[in-house]
Amino acid sequence: MGQRYILDTNTVIDYVGDKLPQDSALAMDKLVNAELNISIIVRIETLGFNGEESEMQKLKDFLSLADIYYVDDLVADKTIDLRKIYRKLKLGDAIIAATAMVNNLTLISRNTKDFEDISGLTCINPYELK
Repeated sequence: MGQRYILDTNTVIDYVGDKLPQDSALAMDKLVNAELNISIIVRIETLGFNGEESEMQKLKDFLSLADIYYVDDLVADKTIDLRKIYRKLKLGDAIIAATAMVNNLTLISRNTKDFEDISGLTCINPYELK
């Protein structure tokens, strides 16, 4: 199996909201159609976003198609390790990073700076996809 991906909250919001450049959106279309993975944290953050009703329904419909990765003991332990090493890493970001790492997934996030120092995590910006 080839490279597999997991989406961060900002990627979901930008993709569903048609904010990505055309080349990036087309690349995301291919990735999402092949396999749509998110962390439970992404679902919580995305649906906790205060948008217009039609926008929220679009996000909810999109997320209903996703395979959701929950926090199990392996993800929890990796999250703990990450929080100890990277003290400024927010809990949500640590869980998302740990989920990606434990499941051998590449994280797609606009906020690559939040994740760039994490050893063993591959993170790419959706705006740079072609």
